[in-house]
Parts: sequence; C-alpha cells; structure tokens
Amino acid sequence: MSSRALSVRLDDEALHALGQLEATGLTRSEAIRVSLVETAARRRDKETLAAEAAALEADEDDRVEMLAVARIMESLRAPR
Repeated sequence: MSSRALSVRLDDEALHALGQLEATGLTRSEAIRVSLVETAARRRDKETLAAEAAALEADEDDRVEMLAVARIMESLRAPR
C-alpha cells in the first residue's frame, strides 16, 4: 500500500467529529482514512441509486405495472 502525507485545515465541526472517531479507538490517521473511504462509497451508492431510480421512472412498462399494482392494492384496502 502506497501512502502519502497530506496536510488539511479542519474547522471546529470537523475537529469535533475527528475527536469522536478517535474516541472509538481509531488513530487520527485511521479515522481520516476510514472517513474518506466511507464518504466516497456513500456518494457512489447515492449516485447509483439515483441513476437506477431515473431509469425505472423512464421505463414506461414499469410505470404501467406500478399503477396496476397500486390499483389492485387500493381495491384490497379496508374501507375507511
């Protein structure tokens, strides 16, 4: 694994978050590395999910089926 030193300036909120992570037993470097990797993964997951939702929304056959299922579910619902 190649590593590289990096210098950053942290505001009070970031310092507080770093302290919370260090309190779990992580070293400062571990906490920063884990945070960067996890944040990048969450953003990728969010972008992937948004793309999948957009693809489903654009799928006319899927939309027709969703509406049909919604009508069936509504017909099965107990009266109010």
